[in-house]
Amino acid sequence: MARPVIGITLDSEPPGGYSKLPWYALRENYCAAVAAAGGLPIPLPHEPDLAKDYLARIDGLVVTGGAFDVDPALFGAGTRHATVKTKDRRTAFELAILRLCHEADKPVLGICGGEQLLNVALGGTLIQHIPDEVPGALAHEQPNPRTEPGHEVSVVPGTLLHRCTGSLHLSVNSAHHQAVKGVGPGIVINARASDGVIEGIEDPRRRFCLGVEWHPEYAIDPGDSRIFSAFVAAANGRG
Repeated sequence: MARPVIGITLDSEPPGGYSKLPWYALRENYCAAVAAAGGLPIPLPHEPDLAKDYLARIDGLVVTGGAFDVDPALFGAGTRHATVKTKDRRTAFELAILRLCHEADKPVLGICGGEQLLNVALGGTLIQHIPDEVPGALAHEQPNPRTEPGHEVSVVPGTLLHRCTGSLHLSVNSAHHQAVKGVGPGIVINARASDGVIEGIEDPRRRFCLGVEWHPEYAIDPGDSRIFSAFVAAANGRG
């Protein structure tokens, strides 16, 4: 059976470092996780006007994370926290391709910032800076390496996330200062940290529409690889 084509959104960087011109970036483990699960990973450049063309060629979409934030204006916020940094062209492309995949019911997996954007695309809002809004918050920007767990999350029984992982508790890495605040209409919360921060969301009206706040491409917990396996299976029409 042919591998399903999985589009993976790229990050972008200004001139400097790798190149004197603007450049794209993507950690290898995003592609490796998709390939290990049976998918064919294809990185997607930021071309909002070509989103429909990309849609026609992919079977599923991974919206990746990155060291930037969703513009608060996109979820109706009247203020913008001083820590917020945006990448407007990247976000414009990701919103376009994500919404098209959602309308076409093609499987979507949002990771970290990708989960946050998924929530905004589906009508939700975000916490702009966790330390300012969550009393007694965990270190969601963990001080230890991302290859190690930072905390645990509790999974809601009966959710897609629960069915994918087969677990009610997952050890996760944590690299974010924003989080889901209010979910969009019809969206289900599937995981929380012990401080109450929302760690996962899903849309039960779709074949596979899942967002997680951690980075399962690192495969820290056995459930991480199961997430990718379930996602690729759905993209291959077996989910």
